Amino acid sequence: SAKPDRFADFRMDQDLPAQKLLAQRRPRRSFFEPSIRALIILCASLAVVLSSLSICDGHWLLVDDRLFGLWHFCTTSNQAHVPGLASGMAVARSVATLAVVVAIFGLEPLMVSQVSEDAHSWHKWAVGSALFLLASILSFGGLLSFLTLLRNEVTLMGLSLTFWSEYTASFLFFLNAISGLHINSISRTDSVTYPWGLPAKF
Repeated sequence: SAKPDRFADFRMDQDLPAQKLLAQRRPRRSFFEPSIRALIILCASLAVVLSSLSICDGHWLLVDDRLFGLWHFCTTSNQAHVPGLASGMAVARSVATLAVVVAIFGLEPLMVSQVSEDAHSWHKWAVGSALFLLASILSFGGLLSFLTLLRNEVTLMGLSLTFWSEYTASFLFFLNAISGLHINSISRTDSVTYPWGLPAKF
């Protein structure tokens, strides 16, 4: 009959304290973490709706009964006498619209990561948060392009509600992106990742 391997038993006994220590050090999911992630998704969805409505309306500036916007003006003439206004407004319109598209694509992995939790859920969440960060940059770029083109006409009281809706959406894009990346980094402290929980390949 085979003799019992005393060294194997000894190694198993030595590994038990180490396994217990690893189990104690393994971070547990906070009770509030699912609620925080759900709140981030809710705010991100609200930002997408605000930005979509603002861009679809497009009336961002009213000066002396003259209406300026992303899609059209009160008349076809260049009332502001800004050189290159048509091409510049096309750039602002394209950048702002692209921001909404990127945000929609970022919202999908955020929701999927919470519906079907698996080993790659943290990666999906990181990708979605990074896309929202890109959306915030594009959205702010569209706002700055619009303000730069009409800088001689812009007044604080002339900016419309839809303009401030786009500004709020841009801020929410940025806030949700930073919050999402931060909470992802906290929940992934037990693995070797880059800052903000992004994987090495990403």
